[in-house]
Amino acid sequence: MFCGRPAASMMSTKAFTLVSAVERELLMGDKERVNIECVECCGRNLYVGTSDCFICHFLLEEKTLPAGTATFTATKQLHRHLGFKKPVSELRAASALNRLLVLCDNSITLVNMLSLEPVPSGARIKGAMALALNENPVNGDPFCVEVCIISVKRRTIQVFMVYEDRVQIVREVSTPEQPLAVAVDGHFLCLALTTQYIILNYNTGVSQDLFPYCSEEKRPIVKRIGRQEFLLAGPGGLGMFATVAGISQRAPVHWSENVIGAAICFPYVIALDDEFITVHSMLDQQQKQTLPFKEGHILQDFEGRVIVATSKGVYILVPLPLEKQIQDLLASRRVEEALVLAKGARRNIPKEKFQVMYRRILQQAGFIQFAQLQFLEAKELFRSGQLDVRELISLYPFLLPTSSSFTRSHPPLHEYADLNQLTQGDQEKMAKCKRFLMSYLNEVRSTEVANGYKEDIDTALLKLYAEADHDSLLDLLVTENSCLLIDSAAWLEKHKKYFALGLLYHYNNQDAAAVELWVNIVNGAIHDSTRADLYEYVVDFLTYSSNQELVWKYADWVLQKSEEVGVQVFTKRPLDEQQKNSFNPDDVLTCLQKYPKALVKYLEHLVTDRGLQREEYHTHLAVLYLDEVLQHRPGASSKGAEVTETQAKLRHLLQKSDLYRVHFLMERVQRAGLPMESAILHGKLEEHEKALHILVHELKDFSAAEDYCLWRSEGRDPPYRQQLFHTLLAIYLSPGPSAPELAVAAVDLLNHHATEFDATQVLQLLPGTWSVQLLCPFLMGAMRDSIHTRRTTQVALGLAKSENLIYKYDKMKLKGSSIRLSDKKLCQVCQNPFCEPVFVRYPNGGLVHTHCATSRHTNPSSPSPGART
Repeated sequence: MFCGRPAASMMSTKAFTLVSAVERELLMGDKERVNIECVECCGRNLYVGTSDCFICHFLLEEKTLPAGTATFTATKQLHRHLGFKKPVSELRAASALNRLLVLCDNSITLVNMLSLEPVPSGARIKGAMALALNENPVNGDPFCVEVCIISVKRRTIQVFMVYEDRVQIVREVSTPEQPLAVAVDGHFLCLALTTQYIILNYNTGVSQDLFPYCSEEKRPIVKRIGRQEFLLAGPGGLGMFATVAGISQRAPVHWSENVIGAAICFPYVIALDDEFITVHSMLDQQQKQTLPFKEGHILQDFEGRVIVATSKGVYILVPLPLEKQIQDLLASRRVEEALVLAKGARRNIPKEKFQVMYRRILQQAGFIQFAQLQFLEAKELFRSGQLDVRELISLYPFLLPTSSSFTRSHPPLHEYADLNQLTQGDQEKMAKCKRFLMSYLNEVRSTEVANGYKEDIDTALLKLYAEADHDSLLDLLVTENSCLLIDSAAWLEKHKKYFALGLLYHYNNQDAAAVELWVNIVNGAIHDSTRADLYEYVVDFLTYSSNQELVWKYADWVLQKSEEVGVQVFTKRPLDEQQKNSFNPDDVLTCLQKYPKALVKYLEHLVTDRGLQREEYHTHLAVLYLDEVLQHRPGASSKGAEVTETQAKLRHLLQKSDLYRVHFLMERVQRAGLPMESAILHGKLEEHEKALHILVHELKDFSAAEDYCLWRSEGRDPPYRQQLFHTLLAIYLSPGPSAPELAVAAVDLLNHHATEFDATQVLQLLPGTWSVQLLCPFLMGAMRDSIHTRRTTQVALGLAKSENLIYKYDKMKLKGSSIRLSDKKLCQVCQNPFCEPVFVRYPNGGLVHTHCATSRHTNPSSPSPGART
């Protein structure tokens, strides 16, 4: 009988509730010695076979109480005695035939399911010890059932076709040993023999041994649990699964050694022994529930309904809804078991409903793992469950924007009001949770998970970064984001992240507010040490800003801080802006009048970088260079290196530019006493003797004099260059107090630039006292150049003669052929006939008037009848 409530276990799951179905008094009245031998259930019909050969028919009515538990009320319909003195051994319902198969005294009788009367034909199967219905019949006839019996004949199995009022044997199969229990699926029999279990295909006769067991020590159990799969009581207290192929696709379950019966109610295997009903999961093979139940001897399942009976009463194991079982497991923090059970429920629940349920279970499981700080597991569950990430954000106070319309799921996915409750105020745990949320939001913000509420995600992420002083705050703000301005600005200001606030303003097209904030940081009005180079950052920002008004507003500020850096807002603007000339150079020059260093930098930019060809820019830059050179002349408070650099820039400009006002600068340079610069300006005026005189006599810089000749003759024809070098040589050879020194310079000039001189003229100028050895390099170079020139001329002459000969040959060929001219011939240029025997003939044979040929040569666009005349 049923004893008390289910036994409690640390890891127990309440999967079933045991309720009474038929009380003893309703079944037997006051018959003390009558026992229940077998039961059958088909829909609401419950049949009980007794030890005194009665069949009782009950109607079951199920009621669900407000608490969610089910109760059953059984109403007795009738009972009938079969006319034997033996107990009713087995009952099997064939609802398609409205028949009940009753095994009693080794005979199977067909009775009506409602009246319990035997069929009028008296059809029955004799000599049966046990029977099994084929729930996967091989016969396609819907008005018959296939029945497999263990025959009283030794080692024999028989297969029958049972109709409404007749039976027909279709197969008799011999077995290696005496069969004790049988289950059937299609053509396959699963048999418990005396010493082993086997699978036998009665159609082909092929058998497959499964595993041994001892029938003397243990009651065999053979139960079909699904298509082509059976459950068997194996050795060592194992419930073994086997397919018709003789293999096991599931791990065995561990039940007791003295199991009496087994049943299936997916996803559970239920076993009955002398004292308990045990429930194991087919998904993870773990024992989930134990219910005390003494004197039980029948356990069977009927289309999902599990019935257990003692000899005096019938009970039903009512399964709790799978969803409630899962919720109970989650409430007990048994996440893995809950997920395994949820996956196993897929086969019993419609696809769409299952997907909704399973996603919610994954989300709940994720929050359980999250609360236990198992962040990797939680993240995977949140992703798999497609969690609305705002559910997670809402745990963190103040992270969701004030404008968010989000409300938490109902019923709730967890039991926590917020992070403070979850961590119980533990700051270390809270910090870990915030780090996890930062990581998770950063991962999901660019995925489909964020669709529809990117503002909530990015705003929450910004708040977390700002609070944690995280480096990624700036990365978030300088890339595409959906941070809400009002919420984010207030949060950044609260945490004194003013530079980041400026980036937020810039992203929202409020550049004026951004620059104003950054300027205040640089000026020290507010403190933010995010960037030590913030001034340079502001300059760079203004440089690339297309807002001219903003640039002009802060131009004085950046220039006052540093002229050299500040001027970059004008000199380093993007190339496309420079080409559009968005900033008028004259306006910029006016602005820079107060900033001399910046003014020089800007003019260098205009002249050198942009190459603007305007005289005033070139002259202005030269004047500024000149002023700086004069200001730092040696003897004053000068910086030698800086003066040298500026003077080099001045000389380079004077040499390379042709746009400045030479006479204007000449006057100032001569007043300033700058001989090198004077020489350059004389060169610009083609006053080479004056220039070379300065270089030779004033500066005594002979290499500069040679460089001058090369500079001024650059790009000119050879005679011009030769004239310059002859002029320099004449200055060297002119009499004077420095004649010996200049003589050395003249020798060096000749020896180093022999090819630039006319050797004949030079030899006439040289003093007769100079030795050949002294001028050996010059003479060798002159001879080599002369010979090279002569040979080059000879080659050119030979080529010209060859070309002339070719022309003569062509002319002779043309003269050798006759030409017929008539008044029908037309000029190929003007298309008019010839009036006189004078014409021009082209190589292609075309004839034209002489005046047409002349006009064609003077007008290249006219039609061309031939390439050469």
